[in-house]
Formats: sequence, C-alpha cells, structure tokens
Amino acid sequence: MADKNSIDWLALVLVIVGGLNWGLVGLFGFDLVAAIFGTMSILSRIVYSLVGLAAVYTIYFATKK
Repeated sequence: MADKNSIDWLALVLVIVGGLNWGLVGLFGFDLVAAIFGTMSILSRIVYSLVGLAAVYTIYFATKK
C-alpha cells in the first residue's frame, strides 16, 4: 500500500464516494451529490465525471503489475 501515489489515492477516494452515493440511491432513493450540488448542476456533473474517470483509472490501476 505504501507504493501508491497521490493520483492512486485520489482515484480510490472518488470511487469510494461514487460507490457510497450509488448505495444511497439504491437503498434509499437519495442522491447525495445531487443533494449537495443540485440536480445535474455543473458542479454535480463535474463530480460525476471525476468519479467516472476515477473508475476508469482504477480499472487500469487494478490490472497493472
């Protein structure tokens, strides 16, 4: 775990945030990102985009040696 750089950690945090948000949506119908930043506001779209990019990066990270 010590060999992770700041990008790795940021991606991990964003994927966790996205996972927790989807868990809230699935269990309670509550979108935390939309509640904080507004439904499909520019800020919420940025957060969703960053979470998506972090997921793609995490796929790469999980498959590298």
